Amino acid sequence: MSLDWLPRDNEIKNHALFKGEHYWGSWDDAPCVVYEKRPLTDPDGNVVPELYVSWIILNNPAQYNSYTTDMVKGVIAAFWNASTDRSVVAVVFTGAGTAAFCTGGNTVEYSEYYSRRPTEYAEYMDLFNGMVDAILNCKKPVICRVNGMRVAGGQEIGMAADLAVSVDTAVYGQAGPRHGSAAVGGATDFLPSFLSIEDSMWSGFMCELWSAYKMKSKNLISKVVPVLKKDGEFIRNPLVITEAYLKDGEIVYGDMKSGAEAKAGRELMATCEYDFAMLDAEVNKITWTLANLFENCVQMSIDSMRMKKRFFWDQSKVLMRQWLGQNMMLDAFLGFHAFSTRKITGKDTIDFIKYRQLVAEGRRMDMDVLAEVMPKPKDA
Repeated sequence: MSLDWLPRDNEIKNHALFKGEHYWGSWDDAPCVVYEKRPLTDPDGNVVPELYVSWIILNNPAQYNSYTTDMVKGVIAAFWNASTDRSVVAVVFTGAGTAAFCTGGNTVEYSEYYSRRPTEYAEYMDLFNGMVDAILNCKKPVICRVNGMRVAGGQEIGMAADLAVSVDTAVYGQAGPRHGSAAVGGATDFLPSFLSIEDSMWSGFMCELWSAYKMKSKNLISKVVPVLKKDGEFIRNPLVITEAYLKDGEIVYGDMKSGAEAKAGRELMATCEYDFAMLDAEVNKITWTLANLFENCVQMSIDSMRMKKRFFWDQSKVLMRQWLGQNMMLDAFLGFHAFSTRKITGKDTIDFIKYRQLVAEGRRMDMDVLAEVMPKPKDA
């Protein structure tokens, strides 16, 4: 028996909380977030009508796609809009340019505005937490397209995504303890889900940058592809040892070259062009696969696995907001100012040994004492 006689409301509902356009910009508006709906394409490159992939692009290449306060708002708005758009199959989260996906929060903004304003920075951290939540709450699969460095807060928001494909020129890691912060914006919650505890410790606070090949071997990311072209042919990153070898009694893969080898690698890179065709082919392969699966079943699977990430993130994010705010009074004040003035001083960190000596003496941390550990201008 037909049920056509039952009353129906055929008006399509809009479930978005707000329009996101106010928070986005264009390519010429950097620093900003660019939001694009690109047509879904099949493996032959044919456009599929009325289905799209949302691209959320951190557009601040001059500062390695570090996110400003307004950009954080843009990321939140973009993920909310993609999440509630029926025509969107998946989200691609990436950065502009060839150097970086994201290197975290904008240190110029941190040093010039947020340092020594703990309550203001705690308010900012509410926005940052909202950005991570927006990624973890998105009702579409999220692919992190790693086009370059994924470091510090960039590593944290990248790990909030569901899948990651990377160029082999990317490096990964945390930098907070060198510059006055801690990896408590998600890394301490997410890293143990990807890596062993020992590797999580090294990646979380030793401030080493690991290559994309090393991270792939440790299962942090799904795919690594070349991006450099020399004489029309793709070549692997010449700064990375891409063969397994024996070092200190263990097999090592993906270490960064040093000394003369690194210098030769940099010289070779200067003669290459960047071509993201292989990276985008991997992204398109994923989005096409997702388009040919049951949407609700995929999302249920994703949300069930995200729950493991969210468990520790939800437990700690409010507490970390408070600590990070108070940390702006001392360590972050010193660290971010040292980093943001590196062009003037030639150094990007404080004198750590002198700082530890002052602490050991029990010195009161007034401005005159703090000046003793800050790097000096080159002409001073």
